[in-house]
Amino acid sequence: MKKSIKDLKATMPQVGKIEWIGLRPKKKADLRSVDSAQITVAAGLEGDHNVNPGGKRMVTLIQQEHLDMVSRVMGRDVTPDMTRRNIVVSGINLLALQDADIKLGDDVILRGTGFCVPCSRMEENLGDGGYNAMRGHGGITTTVVSGGEIKVGDEIKLHI
Repeated sequence: MKKSIKDLKATMPQVGKIEWIGLRPKKKADLRSVDSAQITVAAGLEGDHNVNPGGKRMVTLIQQEHLDMVSRVMGRDVTPDMTRRNIVVSGINLLALQDADIKLGDDVILRGTGFCVPCSRMEENLGDGGYNAMRGHGGITTTVVSGGEIKVGDEIKLHI
């Protein structure tokens, strides 16, 4: 039986992994790498400056595989903190989750709200051509549905 597009979007057996978590204590401050973090509905990532309850950009995620590709394009190592994203994941197609509910660890549910497009800071952080290298590889934005603790190594998967 042929599946509908809706059915296909709701079928993602792959399970990814959280590789890195970063917090920005102030706007334009360097990201601080942490091994674990609390996520709340009220504040997003606790300790991150981007507090916008119910906003579409409470927590940002990017794929390690996309960082690897951007590194190859740029001819240099592009580290997670350079992209200004909060969470780096691997092993799952993050862009397929941009309009879905996503489970991280045991308790956290994020809802994909769209693509995280690059900003002019990519030119500063990555060098000439950084903005264009990140286009289509910037990850996704999310809002928090339910909070809890996440840790590097936790699973990330489609939440049905």
